[in-house]
Amino acid sequence: MTGTDAGTQQAGTGVRRVDIRPGTYADSIGLMQISQELQQRDGVRAALVAMATELNLELLATMQFDPPSDTSPNDMVVAIEGDDDAAVEAAVAALDAALVRRPTGGHIDAGQESPPSTIEAAVRGGGVELALVSTPGRFATIDAAAALDAELDVMIFSDNVSVEQEVALKERAGAAGRLVMGPDCGTAVVDGVGLGFANVVRPGPVGIVAASGTGAQHLMALLDGADIGVTHCIGVGGRDLSSKVQGRSTHAALDRLATDERIEVIVVVSKPPADDVRAAVTAHAGTLAKPTVLGYLGAGLPDLTETAASVARAVGDEWSPPPRWGPVLEGPRPGQLRGLFAGGTLCDEAMLVAVGALGTVSSNIPLAGQHALDESLAAHGHTFIDFGDDRLTVGRPHPMIDATLRLERLKAELADPECAVVLLDVVLGRGAHPDPATDLVDVLATSGSDTPVVVSLVGTRDDPQARDGTARRLAAAGAVVHASNAAAAREAVGLLAGGAR
Repeated sequence: MTGTDAGTQQAGTGVRRVDIRPGTYADSIGLMQISQELQQRDGVRAALVAMATELNLELLATMQFDPPSDTSPNDMVVAIEGDDDAAVEAAVAALDAALVRRPTGGHIDAGQESPPSTIEAAVRGGGVELALVSTPGRFATIDAAAALDAELDVMIFSDNVSVEQEVALKERAGAAGRLVMGPDCGTAVVDGVGLGFANVVRPGPVGIVAASGTGAQHLMALLDGADIGVTHCIGVGGRDLSSKVQGRSTHAALDRLATDERIEVIVVVSKPPADDVRAAVTAHAGTLAKPTVLGYLGAGLPDLTETAASVARAVGDEWSPPPRWGPVLEGPRPGQLRGLFAGGTLCDEAMLVAVGALGTVSSNIPLAGQHALDESLAAHGHTFIDFGDDRLTVGRPHPMIDATLRLERLKAELADPECAVVLLDVVLGRGAHPDPATDLVDVLATSGSDTPVVVSLVGTRDDPQARDGTARRLAAAGAVVHASNAAAAREAVGLLAGGAR
């Protein structure tokens, strides 16, 4: 392995190996997926493939590996623990094959043309309009500024960018007539091409401005199920509609979509925005020549499924309720509702439904006026957990890629006599786990519990995991499955004693 520093460590009866690959870069989603693939191999006990950032080196230590010294964030670190040397060597070979499938921009074979090493060099090649930045947060601001200086739009997948840096970048973009998507923009579709965590949708008359990742995914999936295509989904970052950022990218994205001849209807989807920003965006939307559907989440406001229905009507299509799969369940059932979510916006929407019927809901991302869970995440009455919250993804893959933490919590809830119903989401699409149904079906099959499990399934017919096939597998295991997150939440709430009040 040219350019690789390797070290082998003993681990009880097993073998640990830590490799450093200097100057080899890959984006975080790709490395998360590779780590997950390696962990599923026979004989592999643990695996982490990541850039050698301070955070990832700390994670190595928590995994009982000895963190290497003399590294930089531009180096790739590979840590594998296996039953024996053969298992580790096989995992390393699988890693090398995976990196070939996912080009990293690292070492180049002799005679192979070297790719551009800077944004400026890439622009000189011509035809570049958008830069995707997924470097560590403290470098992402520099890279995004370089992209703007090169007269590019920029999508910042990276998190850990300060709000002050975000405002500065968006002011810079506004002055240059460019667009900043993000930071922490995990989902986008540009000219029909998905970026980040994105469902496979067909081009069509809808353009979306989204201050919500899984909210955008759910809306696109609902529209796809109604045969309505999406040409653009412009993610603006979850803080864009906050008082500090003032919707800078949202306003710019609205103007972009308004001038695109392919777009007939514009949609804004967001978690609850700041009141002053909401008013400004609403006023701006009213000045556009194209109809705009405002899909803000909040108490008393339409849910995402109702927003999708409004979009369908705006483009002149009929709307039918999204499908449901699985058994008919009977209530009422005494006990507590437990929501286990990978998507923050999906969790928010489900909590809005639950609060309206149940009164008080606890969460690690609580709604205004609701109970906040402590760091242990111990259940407190009706409890909803967003496993995709930044505090739970530090140094580990997002639960849409690796659901280990959530599956362990699901087992615990199914064994808890106080848990009456479990509600959870399964998000499909590119970037997500290639087969999320199998592990979930295994838990349902082995739990021995009769506690109902209601699933909100976000996906499209063209997603690699196959929405309908996934739904049928989950339903065959006893789960109730809805293509509408709001409908799933309402059924889960309705199964509880007093849930219909």
